[in-house]
Formats: sequence, C-alpha cells, structure tokens
Amino acid sequence: MTLNIQNHPCFNDSARHTFGRIHLPVAPKCNIQCNYCNRKFDCMNENRPGVSSKLLSPKQALWYLEGAMKLSPNISVVGIAGPGDPFANPDETMETLRLVREKYPEMLLCVATNGLDVLPYIEELAELQVSHVTLTINAIDPEIGQEIYAWVRYQKRMYRDRQAAELLLENQLAALQKLKRFGVTAKVNSIIIPGVNDEHVVEVARQVASMGADILNCLPYYNTTETVFENIPEPDAEMVREIQAEAGKLLPQMKHCARCRADAVGIIGEFNSDEMMQKLAEASRMPKNPDEHRPYIAVASLEGVLINQHLGEADRFLIYALAEDKKGCALIDSRPAPPPGGGKSRWEALAATLADCRAVLVNSAGDSPQSVLKASGIDVLSLEGVIEEAVYGVFTGQNLKHLMKSSQIHACKSGCSGAGNGCD
Repeated sequence: MTLNIQNHPCFNDSARHTFGRIHLPVAPKCNIQCNYCNRKFDCMNENRPGVSSKLLSPKQALWYLEGAMKLSPNISVVGIAGPGDPFANPDETMETLRLVREKYPEMLLCVATNGLDVLPYIEELAELQVSHVTLTINAIDPEIGQEIYAWVRYQKRMYRDRQAAELLLENQLAALQKLKRFGVTAKVNSIIIPGVNDEHVVEVARQVASMGADILNCLPYYNTTETVFENIPEPDAEMVREIQAEAGKLLPQMKHCARCRADAVGIIGEFNSDEMMQKLAEASRMPKNPDEHRPYIAVASLEGVLINQHLGEADRFLIYALAEDKKGCALIDSRPAPPPGGGKSRWEALAATLADCRAVLVNSAGDSPQSVLKASGIDVLSLEGVIEEAVYGVFTGQNLKHLMKSSQIHACKSGCSGAGNGCD
C-alpha cells in the first residue's frame, strides 16, 4: 500500500495543524546515558523527550491506539520514541510496529533512536514500511562525544569515555547508511549544548549530509535537573538561529519540532488532553494482552502481610482480586507452587497455575522464571512492602516506585541514571 507521507505532521510543516501523531510508550530501557537526560517517565508537567506518564506492552499499545483513533481520527502517524530507546527494547518495539501495521495498513510509522542498536532491525523496518527514522547524533568527534555520554552499553558490555563515543558514532553512521540503502527517510537530531558541541553541530551536519541524511533538526538543549549538565544554560534563540542557518546550507532544517514526550498525542504543540491521558492510564491497567481475561494478581509472601519471599522459594501464592467497589483488593485463593527442580518446565507449570493472573509480586526473582512468565503474559514485579498497597496499586495503575527494590529501579530503565549494569 502506498503511504501518504505528506500527512506526517512532524516532517511536513503544512500538515502539523491538520494531522496528529501518537507516541506509544513501549520502550522503557535505554542503552546509553546522556549527560543531559533524566528519564523520569512519571512526570506529567514536563514536555520533553524521555518522559511518559505510563508504560505499555505492545498489545496494550494497540488497544490504546484503537481508543485514541476514536477520540482523534486525524492521527496520521504512530511513533515510538521511548521513554528509553526503541532498540534497547527491540522485541517490544518490533511487535508494536507489526501490530499497528497489520491493524492500520495506511498508518505512517516512525521511530526515534540513538542509533546504537538499530542496525539489525533496519531491513524489517523497511519491510514494515516504517517511513521515517530519526537518529540523534550529537557529535562526530569522539573527543566531544565523550563529554556528552556517561556510558554506552552494547551487547551486554559497558563502555565509557572515548571508547563509548567511538562505538556509538560507528553504529550511528552505519545505521544512517543502511537506512538510506533501504529507502527510509532519515532525520538526524543534533542537540545544541552550549560550551560542549555548539561549535561542532555544523560539522555533524556536513558529515551526515555526505552520507545521505534527508533533514537535520538542530534542537536546543533542554536543561534538566539531576543531570551532569544541569548547570549548563540552554542556548539562546540567536545561537540556535545561527547554527540552523549555517547547517541549512548543507541540509534542509526542521524548525517546528516541539520536543515531544514519549507519550505525546494529538496536534503538535498542544498538550495531551485529559481524556486521552485517561485512555492511556486505562490501557496501562489492563492485562499485557487486553484480549485475555486476567482478573487476578499473585503474591509471594511468608506470612500473608508483606511481599517478602523470593519467587523460587515460595511454596504457595496468594491470589488477589480487585474489590467489587474498586476501593481495595480481596484475597480470594491460595495456590500451591510447582515443586523445586525441573528448570524451565517448573516455570512453565507456574505460568499455567497463574494463567488468570496479570502479575506476580515477589521480593526477588531470577532471569529465567521472569523470561518464561513474561512470555506467558505475566509481569514479575520485584517489590517490598504491604501486600494490599502494592496489589491495589497494580490494579489501578499507580506509581509504585516507592515499593520497588533498588535493584529494579536502577536497571537502566526509564527513571535510571545509574551505572548501566542491570539491563541483561
């Protein structure tokens, strides 16, 4: 099917007052730490990349999109832009794109990435008719790049300093070349950071123009608290204009970028409507697959009051339902756990035991059971605290960061500025 790319509001200035876009927040993890970025995904008062009020699974995202299209039929493009990096979450990203393409064959698709891990997926992106891919390239000189990035995590290995900047740049430029070979429109974002790369952005423009980039977006750096760069002032309008003018001699410039949130929806420049955010929150409270009936939540607990038992040590799981008045939760069952041993088959048996549960709340869990349960549509949440507070919070989509174990908070997900060691 031929797509009408003229209806893309981000890439066609004349379309942005007529057509809307929707960002589906399905990608929480990130694979690099930029010194200007704080990936808090629960801050509703900020309008910048990297923030989202909720996170969705691919099938929750499709359900949300269906509802959003009823509220805003003028949505012409679906994008994935975080709140982490789409290709630090490749399974979720690619499944979402496949689902949307199947359901909405006429829909424009786009993704925005730092470019570190996108290379293996470019061929399928082209097959799915993802028409636009944005790469954020802030430096083509590793000496400058190492000032911008605290770390890069690639193929489960950590890189820092110049080595990190070199690896990231190598992958970014290779991705740009491959995108153009497959006929994908490639936009490059370059963030203007005063005193760091403001005198270098034009060199970025020259390099990416020579490699076939279609358009350049010279973005003013957004000052964000609790970051390495929090004391660097934002560039003034004159600096931005001068850089855009010089870079514009090399590449067409995008000048109407609104630095959208990872859950942005509607007309560019307008705030997300309350009605749309209610629909997003509703989607996040549903089972990972909204078509499944999963009315319960399982809990591993020693005494039935606190979440204080490792998944593999639980000999039974407490089963909770949302109360009829939806103002609390109720214990409705206790189910025996499969006996220890058996490897993967043990966790498959547990998945069958908890088949009507959307999540299991534990004090901790290993990678293998988490993988098996997730594949069966059951979230494994490592929490600590009172059972009823946590269960009710999951049912109602509340922020549970205060109950999360520190190892889960600092796992290179959306709210993480840590050392990058926990994304296995």
